[in-house]
Amino acid sequence: MPTKNGASDEQEPPHVPTPAPGTLMVDLSEDRVGEFRGEWCGKWSLRPVGGGVEWTVDPQDVRPAEPIERLRAELACANRRSRGELL
Repeated sequence: MPTKNGASDEQEPPHVPTPAPGTLMVDLSEDRVGEFRGEWCGKWSLRPVGGGVEWTVDPQDVRPAEPIERLRAELACANRRSRGELL
């Protein structure tokens, strides 16, 4: 509902700065870590660490990965590569 000055009581989602390509982010909606690839039509594109199919997510549904989350994602990628699952 608008107030006297015409402002709305609705809160806009906080602006999330666009990360640099390659930054590891956590998709909170799917609880998975992905590498930031870019922005398109207000959505962010993430890709699994080490490659794979990209997915899109709303910027307010992601946060930067903590050091332990980055380590786990990179270790999982190295393990898949050692088993011959990734080239």
